[in-house]
Amino acid sequence: MKIDEQRIRELLENIQSGQTDVDSGVAELRGLPFEDLGFARVDHHRSIRQGFPEVILGQGKTPQQIADISYAIMSRSGKLLVTRASEDAFIAVKKQLPEAEYEQSARIITAGRPKNEARVPGVLIACAGTSDLPVAIEAALTAEMMGCVAERIFDVGVAGIHRLFDKLDNLNEARAIVAVAGMEGALP
Repeated sequence: MKIDEQRIRELLENIQSGQTDVDSGVAELRGLPFEDLGFARVDHHRSIRQGFPEVILGQGKTPQQIADISYAIMSRSGKLLVTRASEDAFIAVKKQLPEAEYEQSARIITAGRPKNEARVPGVLIACAGTSDLPVAIEAALTAEMMGCVAERIFDVGVAGIHRLFDKLDNLNEARAIVAVAGMEGALP
């Protein structure tokens, strides 16, 4: 909320000092809650209501739509998370946001990741098998983008329950566990 409050204060101070005219100020205030891109209405107040900016589901959108929405979100919030994104979408985003990163296996585009020391510990991602890795990595990166430390325990399905025993302390200490277990749902 501080970011939006700070932005409003700066705008009002600029109007008061004469750097910004009243009509321009009104136009900017109208754009604070959302931005109409013609094909999408980007919710810029999502972070106030939910604690994190709008997450973009890339599936079904063109690379250019994803790039335009990404630029709008990043310019206001400084954080970006796009799920189910193709490499073509990443290339389009990267042209507008050079700091963007792509995790190919999880098909996620990110930018503005929180620093490690600012993250809240307690999320554990447990993955049954290696074919579940893309979903597990997607869950871990999502948790990290939302400010959590995401500990990862991979390949611990029921066929090899012994592989989980040395991680019992980690499981007991976790505040939230995301279990990724594919079609069989086979985690101990």
